[in-house]
Amino acid sequence: MNLRRAMFAACMLPLWVGAASAQFQPAQPAPPQKEPPCVQEFFKLRDDAEKKAAAIKAANERKAPPKEACALFGTFVAAQQKLLKYASENTTWCGIPQQVVDGLKQGVIKVSEIRTKVCQAAASPAAQPPTLSDALSNPVPDSNNIKTGRGTFDTLTGSPLGK
Repeated sequence: MNLRRAMFAACMLPLWVGAASAQFQPAQPAPPQKEPPCVQEFFKLRDDAEKKAAAIKAANERKAPPKEACALFGTFVAAQQKLLKYASENTTWCGIPQQVVDGLKQGVIKVSEIRTKVCQAAASPAAQPPTLSDALSNPVPDSNNIKTGRGTFDTLTGSPLGK
């Protein structure tokens, strides 16, 4: 349950970053202008991170195993770190507000923590419940491995209260 919440929270983060980066777009309709290359690159990196977040969300909806989720979170964290690095290096040249960079930093930290938890869950198979094949691999009871004797409620040969 916590794994699903963590995956959902990680998927919502790029939407918040996308809303914050909407400041780059003009508020009123203006004549079409070509965006500076730095803004185009920022949007390209942001879209890449959003695609990776969408992959995590899809894996969450189909209840992917933690091992697969760990790999997806790894690629998502890498994409976010790349976006953060670009935004940090080009803050003044590109006009990226500091609050966007701070939000990206917090997002990377939070998603990294979630990734750590997911990967720990993937590494410890003992925490997972047994599967049907695990239950069926135990020996099947037959006449050779059943112990007979007098149990507490053995009423076939006498009274359950004892003699």
